[in-house]
Amino acid sequence: MHADAQTGVCFGTLGDNLPPPREVVALCKQHKIQRMRLYNPNQAILQALRGSGISVIVGVPNEDIQRISQSVGAAQAWLQENILNNAGVDFRYIAVGNEISPLDGGSARIAPRVPPAMYNMKAALNRAGLGHKIKVSTALSTGILAQSFPPSAGSFRPEIRPSFLDPIIKFLVNSQFPLLLNVYTYFPYIDNQKDISLEYATFTSPSVVVRDGPFQYKNLFDAIVDATYAALEKAGGANVEIVVAESGWPSAGGTATSVDAARIYNTNLINHVRGGTPKRPGKPIEAYIFDLIDEDKKSPEIEKHWGLFYANKQPKYPITFA
Repeated sequence: MHADAQTGVCFGTLGDNLPPPREVVALCKQHKIQRMRLYNPNQAILQALRGSGISVIVGVPNEDIQRISQSVGAAQAWLQENILNNAGVDFRYIAVGNEISPLDGGSARIAPRVPPAMYNMKAALNRAGLGHKIKVSTALSTGILAQSFPPSAGSFRPEIRPSFLDPIIKFLVNSQFPLLLNVYTYFPYIDNQKDISLEYATFTSPSVVVRDGPFQYKNLFDAIVDATYAALEKAGGANVEIVVAESGWPSAGGTATSVDAARIYNTNLINHVRGGTPKRPGKPIEAYIFDLIDEDKKSPEIEKHWGLFYANKQPKYPITFA
């Protein structure tokens, strides 16, 4: 199997009953999970990951971005504290922010600071001699797309391109780093059950659903990823790769949720990403399942039920990562 088809997990920590970090790492090793995404540099978790062989995406929390954007020195200080001080952790990417957008009330203020923070972080990595080992990116939601249907018509929202997306894409092109993209089929399905079938949303459609020129789509996941590739091409990012930094299906708490629905989606996701998309056939997609363990402090209710495991470490259903 191609090394980059390795599916990992997101480990969100908004729960008050989560197992201790060492047990979480042991759980991952037991289930042959070799990649993990953390949303912030939680020192206890990073310590537990030392020497584990698990490859890590670590997030720069949104509240640190303003400071890092101001100087390479600030980026170096962050790097020293969170990366260099954690020798023995296999860091793969640093994600500067999660789902920041100029259109989002909560994060609009720091959106213009993301590109300079990315440049400073890369400069700090180069100075530390890690520029070839750790890649810098940012995790974006598919809300950045103005159009996604048909996939070949994919384009970014023009109003956020000049000050936000274009500098990010230019950085990724020049650095040959990937774009981290959070890809959910659950929410589009819930919002538009008239046009989107459950089969199309969960990789279970027996036949082609969308024909788009030479490309044929049997699942919504491929259509979203390829729409983003089309948008990247139109924005000068034709050779930027997409890493799916979040994807999953909830097991309870809303429409079309069940343990079985979550099992079907996540099992199919792991198998499917090995083969790429119609636009990038045979090119395995690196993907991360959201979420490792249910997070009971999240709201609304639907947000509490994305884990592969319950907080007591029991798997909700059998799933194979190897």
